[in-house]
Amino acid sequence: MLYSTTTAAQKRAQFRARLGEGELLRFPGAFNPLSARLIEQKGFEGVYISGAVLSADLGLPDIGLTTQTEVAARGRQIARVTDLPAIIDADTGFGEPMNVARTVQEFEDAGLAGCHIEDQINPKRCGHLDGKQVVDEQTAVKRIRAAVDARRDENFLIVARTDIRAAEGLDAAIDRAKRLVDAGADAVFPEAMRTLEEFEAMRKAVEVPLLANMTEFGKSDLFSVAQLRDAGLNMVIWPVSMLRIAMGATDRALDALLDAGHLRDKLDEMQHRADLYDLIDYESYNRFDTSVFNFRVER
Repeated sequence: MLYSTTTAAQKRAQFRARLGEGELLRFPGAFNPLSARLIEQKGFEGVYISGAVLSADLGLPDIGLTTQTEVAARGRQIARVTDLPAIIDADTGFGEPMNVARTVQEFEDAGLAGCHIEDQINPKRCGHLDGKQVVDEQTAVKRIRAAVDARRDENFLIVARTDIRAAEGLDAAIDRAKRLVDAGADAVFPEAMRTLEEFEAMRKAVEVPLLANMTEFGKSDLFSVAQLRDAGLNMVIWPVSMLRIAMGATDRALDALLDAGHLRDKLDEMQHRADLYDLIDYESYNRFDTSVFNFRVER
């Protein structure tokens, strides 16, 4: 009932232990708390919270317009409804190294299991668009060091994302990843890698866990879990996929409503009321207060 019964510290410790076992952990992107609960129900290992999704949810482009407090608040809402670890997109850390430090502590307090911090300049842009620019190595290193020094729970995962591949090539990405690991990053997120061979080259270059981004309509091919596992990846995210699917379905439903004036033909595409109530654990509220849940939903 209400929120997760697993504490944030327990989630982080369990996540770290599982990450250390070397398996590939799957993190679909949750676009709200309810979708995070469905991700858990389906049996995935974690939940991802995308900055692009949060921006889009507010009707904004993903160019660094969201604030740290907005992102932390949404992260808290999602993390607290699931026993799964939640990793969140921290963009460039929302400012200078001191801002990065505060961001990490805010995310810890929000119950998140980790975050990734990138080396783009401000204002940032989507990692799979052309024209990205990255900061110099010293600035990128300072961000990661600030994040590592600020955390109070050693199990909170600091993931260093580098966008330099698209700007300067694979060799530059490998070199940047090494410097960020030296700065204390627990894992590396090499953005916009184009081939499995590039992932494999990164795998040979660094010993920390690697995260792959399987976002649609971007620079990377959409590799399967099996392919990424064979290439030595440790985490994979599908950051915007669930939002895209949900918005596509909503778009088609609105068209049907305009054309037919009803949605009777769309019932088999909808989540049934009974499934929704099961997902939000409506019946457990009855055990707490029988006056809340005193009916039965017929299928």
